[in-house]
Amino acid sequence: MATRDPRALGGMATPREQHAARYLREHRIPALLHALTGELLFHRPERPREFLVSKLEMLKSTHTHPCLFSDSNLDAVFGILDTTKQGYISLAQYKEALNTLGVKDFDESPEGAEFNKISLDTFKKEAKSGLLSFPAAPKV
Repeated sequence: MATRDPRALGGMATPREQHAARYLREHRIPALLHALTGELLFHRPERPREFLVSKLEMLKSTHTHPCLFSDSNLDAVFGILDTTKQGYISLAQYKEALNTLGVKDFDESPEGAEFNKISLDTFKKEAKSGLLSFPAAPKV
């Protein structure tokens, strides 16, 4: 009979496992690996290891992190939502778009919310802010 991991059955993690998990969270390693994997799958470079090394070097020198969404990508998302080309989207569209992009922490009542008209500038500002904090910029 195969042995089972006690944690899979609801058991507790050992102190060493708890320490390791805390270390990974504190240094945002899962977020870093998630972002790097996303970049890798998005770009699909011929030489993935060199690509990853260059991304890590960029992180080290700029203290930023990989982000898959450029200004033109955000413009395109906004344009898809602004079907009548009036220059704004509804508050509900704004919230749904940011959630879809993976942004979890954003201003729920941004400029224009009182009129249900969120501008491209407001949308991009919140999207960029959220995307730069998700995953939170890791310490490299």
